[in-house]
Amino acid sequence: MPNHNSHIISTIEMPRYIVNQLLELALNSPDSEICGLISSIDGHANRCYPTTNIATDQHQQFHCDPEQHIDAMRSMRERGESLFAIYHSHPNTPAIPSLADIEQLSYPQAIYLIISLQTTGTLQMRAFCSPNNSRSNSRNTAQNNNQNNTLQAVNVAITDTP
Repeated sequence: MPNHNSHIISTIEMPRYIVNQLLELALNSPDSEICGLISSIDGHANRCYPTTNIATDQHQQFHCDPEQHIDAMRSMRERGESLFAIYHSHPNTPAIPSLADIEQLSYPQAIYLIISLQTTGTLQMRAFCSPNNSRSNSRNTAQNNNQNNTLQAVNVAITDTP
């Protein structure tokens, strides 16, 4: 769960089953960026909603299929879940947000996860959020952060939650 003691989130917890699912999805698509959403219940990551990447250049960009994105958000609402994170992979670059990633920020309360396949023998997953993200910021904060091209790195603690 995000640390709400300060305005900046320092650590998020991710259940091992979600981390494993994300890594498997990335490994099964080594030449294209994968993407999707992760929901939460009471601030705890709960479910992965993979979406199809419809970007023109899927090797270097991602764009979640809008219909699948809307369906995932509807499913979350029906299940009493909230948007926790938006994820995508970088097949050949580090798990660091690109300028295109930063320009696409549209949910200031969400964590942004990037999975990199660039490392040898291991996969890298890093999390980022708006610098002032308290999981309750307004859209204006995201617009200001886009202008500054900044994101705050967040630690990911993997939990063995069933």
